[in-house]
Amino acid sequence: MEDDVATKQTRPSRRAHHPLIIVGNAIFTLLLVAIVVGGGAFWVVKSSFDSPGPLPADTNVVIPNQSGVMDIAELLEQKGVISDRYIFVAGAFGERATGKLKAGEYAFAKAATPQQVLDTIVSGKVVEYDVTIPEGLTSDQIVERLNESPVLTGTVRQPPREGSLLPETYKVTRGTTREELLKRMAREQQRALKEIWDARSPNLPLKSPDELVVLASIVEKETGIASERPQVAAVFVNRLTKKMRLQSDPTIIYGIVRGKGKLDRPITKADILAPTPFNTYAIDGLPPGPIGNPGKASLEAVANPAPIKAVYFVADGSGGHVFAESLNEHNKNVAKWRQLEQKQKQDSATTPAGAAGTTGATPSTVSPSQ
Repeated sequence: MEDDVATKQTRPSRRAHHPLIIVGNAIFTLLLVAIVVGGGAFWVVKSSFDSPGPLPADTNVVIPNQSGVMDIAELLEQKGVISDRYIFVAGAFGERATGKLKAGEYAFAKAATPQQVLDTIVSGKVVEYDVTIPEGLTSDQIVERLNESPVLTGTVRQPPREGSLLPETYKVTRGTTREELLKRMAREQQRALKEIWDARSPNLPLKSPDELVVLASIVEKETGIASERPQVAAVFVNRLTKKMRLQSDPTIIYGIVRGKGKLDRPITKADILAPTPFNTYAIDGLPPGPIGNPGKASLEAVANPAPIKAVYFVADGSGGHVFAESLNEHNKNVAKWRQLEQKQKQDSATTPAGAAGTTGATPSTVSPSQ
């Protein structure tokens, strides 16, 4: 009897040999192994994805348009940004970011982790460059500046209309076309011009925003000192009101070179008398168009000139100008400038070669002179 009991206790259950149980046990075992292996693989990928990368220094990389996740991973590996393209791809799939990667130029920090690299590309925060256009340049000169920029692309078919662009510092991304930037500059000029024209002082002797641009372009050329612009603008506004000729030297120069460059010689008496359409010594009122592209400050100065009655100004020897209401006062100021100019020449003649000048003043022609 005892032997029968022992036999019953050690005999395997028939259910244990059931095919479904066997298959179930196998599947469970495989799942357990897969979980263990998968968990290990996930840990390896996650650990690598969050570890510092091989990049020895900050660098920029351009991601081309229509690049897939594998293309991007391969490029990043080639550039030394990441060490394993497959880890990056696995991380991108894990983050569900494969469809969010954006083309452009990106800046990656030294030793950036693959996670940081992925986040940067997904963010779309591409590198931006400053393109600075100084006030007063002609449209031809602006195009020359844009042609010198290595981050811009394309050619300019024709320089824009003179005075139609707003000089400013513009942020662009690599690959922006020069035509695109010129259109943007034109839009900014129109926006600024409308605001300034709408806020202009009453009784200006100007009939349209275009005339404001013309006069502002002259003011821009006459002084580089920001604080003087409203005063210089007032002189020209006062002269227009009194029907006096503007007599601005920069208009003589523009009439000769027509915006194609600089006049590499002093203005002569023949130049002053030459009846070009832009020579305000020879014509009444405003010239037929701008002589450059004025900045916002010059546009604002013309729209709201200083409340002074001056109709003359001349260089003061320090880079600025002195203003006068009468011709007699102006002639005295001119005489002072001539004396200072003569002293500068004498000091320059006695200064040893290579030494700095003593006054720091810059030569300037008298404008307006009558």
